[in-house]
Amino acid sequence: MKKLLILLFGFLFIISCSRDGGQQPQELQHSQMMNDIDHAAVIESATFTDLDGNEVSLENYRGKVLVIDFWETWCGPCLQVFPSLQELVEEYPEDFAVLAITLGMMEGPEEARAFKEEHDYDFYFLYDAHNVSDQLGIFSIPFKMYVDPEGNLIKHEIGSRGREGDYNSAKEVISQYIQ
Repeated sequence: MKKLLILLFGFLFIISCSRDGGQQPQELQHSQMMNDIDHAAVIESATFTDLDGNEVSLENYRGKVLVIDFWETWCGPCLQVFPSLQELVEEYPEDFAVLAITLGMMEGPEEARAFKEEHDYDFYFLYDAHNVSDQLGIFSIPFKMYVDPEGNLIKHEIGSRGREGDYNSAKEVISQYIQ
């Protein structure tokens, strides 16, 4: 069973984190997800842990459009779009934030902390200590969720459009919710 899980994970890694970023992301509908999970209910009540061990909820970011980006340091497509998300944080410092959530698939908060220290991103680096990713049915990364300033889920998608594509997609969302 363990070998089967390792093979399955390897296959998903190749598909989702390929060098060229894989296929274009898909906005996911309830019918596309396992067990028709109520993603809005899960993410709107989710709690994460910051890299110092403090509990954090979406309530801490009320008033901002959020990109909740489930990632890990080994995921090339995840890292490819970080510079474009940083550009948006700089363009909308009062209205937009990125929550970079390390899932714990193959690493923990230590790896996220080392990455944060090596890079100059103004993101909120968090760890999925409460297995929110499991509750959401996340099976592949990058996996992004967009949340409005009131804390409501706007949309979620799997995959990457690359730097420019993800920048434009996030900017379109921000423009809809920022006046």
